[in-house]
Amino acid sequence: MKMKGLQSKVPKGLTIGSKVICDDNSGAKIVQIIGVKGSHTKRTRNPSVGVGDIVIVAVKKGVPQMKKKIEKAVIIRQKRGIRRAGGTRVEFEDNAVVLIDDQGLPKGTEIKGVIAREVIDRFPKVAGIASAVV
Repeated sequence: MKMKGLQSKVPKGLTIGSKVICDDNSGAKIVQIIGVKGSHTKRTRNPSVGVGDIVIVAVKKGVPQMKKKIEKAVIIRQKRGIRRAGGTRVEFEDNAVVLIDDQGLPKGTEIKGVIAREVIDRFPKVAGIASAVV
């Protein structure tokens, strides 16, 4: 799956070990980032990720059949500010992800909160089930 470039300057606000909210209705509530898809870092450095990046997560809290599962997810919100081309900055009040499959399609059928506009370019199907886009 080839990813498109982003229009905005997205700082990498999350790293391996970060616990984030899963904001869809797939059954997972809280997940922990355990890996990053396509990261190229030095040997002992933990890779960082930001909005629109694909991560490998372990489900920590949720329905019993989802717990302890390893899934792919895309980051839809982060607390660290995003600088957009027009000079505006966007910050969210929490960090959130949405679980996806290997083709980049969302596993849930709806997203409870808002998603960042930067996610729409790479994952149009995730934007289709979102309630609002900021």
